Amino acid sequence: MKISNVEAFWLRCPIPKEKQHASDYGLLTDFDMTLVVVTTEDGLQGFGEAKAAVGSSGVCSSIVHCIEQELKPLLIGKDARHISRIWEHLYNGTRDHYALKRGRKFPILGRRGLTISAMSGIDTALWDLKAKALNVPVLELLGGACRDQMPAYASGGWAGVDRIGEQLNGYVSKGFSGVKMRVGVMDDTVQSSIARVRAAREALGDNIKLMTDAHGTFSVPEAKQFCRGVEDCNLYWFEEPISPDNRHGTAEVRASTSIPIAAGESEYTSFDIRDLIEVRALDVVQPDSAIIGGISEAMRVGHLASTYQLELAPHCWGSAFSFMAGLHVAFASPAATIIEFSLGGNPMMYELVQEQITVKDGFIDVPTGPGLGLTPNWDFVNEYKQ
Repeated sequence: MKISNVEAFWLRCPIPKEKQHASDYGLLTDFDMTLVVVTTEDGLQGFGEAKAAVGSSGVCSSIVHCIEQELKPLLIGKDARHISRIWEHLYNGTRDHYALKRGRKFPILGRRGLTISAMSGIDTALWDLKAKALNVPVLELLGGACRDQMPAYASGGWAGVDRIGEQLNGYVSKGFSGVKMRVGVMDDTVQSSIARVRAAREALGDNIKLMTDAHGTFSVPEAKQFCRGVEDCNLYWFEEPISPDNRHGTAEVRASTSIPIAAGESEYTSFDIRDLIEVRALDVVQPDSAIIGGISEAMRVGHLASTYQLELAPHCWGSAFSFMAGLHVAFASPAATIIEFSLGGNPMMYELVQEQITVKDGFIDVPTGPGLGLTPNWDFVNEYKQ
């Protein structure tokens, strides 16, 4: 199980025009991801995803360089089974022996940002690799499944006030009992966001879970105004109301409303999540396995959520690899009760891998395949790698 090679591929695939959507990020015409491949001396391979951006599009060249030029030399010859030890080695650098001896971190300067994203892809690939070697799903190594199936919510909702109800009910017609819509500066005014949410709730009725996501674009006063305007709409949560740089502001928004506040997709490591929890900024914790530090760190966040009796809802907007990483974490975490399922144009979810990821009657079954349960479509990789 010694590591013989580490590769990273920046994939950029065009989104079909009929599946493109516009948000505060602009019109999304391409989907990007970094596919990470870790190979052992006996030829076994594990796969993971590293992200350059929370959304669909992002330039991944820096992550590829970090993995292949900075982290790969540290990994060659290491035992791929020692996942925790490798995480500490990459996070602490040349002082990792102090960290392991003293039992506390001596981190490198790049302890946040793209270095952690790069580590995320490697870490997930190592979990995939080890679970495949043992012929079990990753979640078995995380403690086993807490449930046999999990409800999924449809993540989308960009239509204007006249069509948002129709769009969201289109998701409901596919079997979803929970839906998420986007709000914030893409609507130009707070009142426009409020009107869209009220239209959505009226169209959906009372029995469908409705979430909103502002992508961190409201100011604190705007977020409070929005909350007052939709207070009676029974929102399941309000996601990233303001900039992730302002955790105290997020706490201020949370203190002003009864609507549960969700955040965490833009955070690096469990330390950032700890800081959000300490200022009482959230009710729902949303780590992204391709950003937070891989499956290892996502599970640490899951333990924090359980300890503080918060809901864990992994951010799963990405390729099939980060989706399945989040899914395995969710099934293994007592605090997770619902999983995100992208309804946007996403070729990385369906064409990148040979397996088909399906939701039936609004539920997704516990993963049973070895590792993450995914096999890359190498024709797709070769066609779209940059």
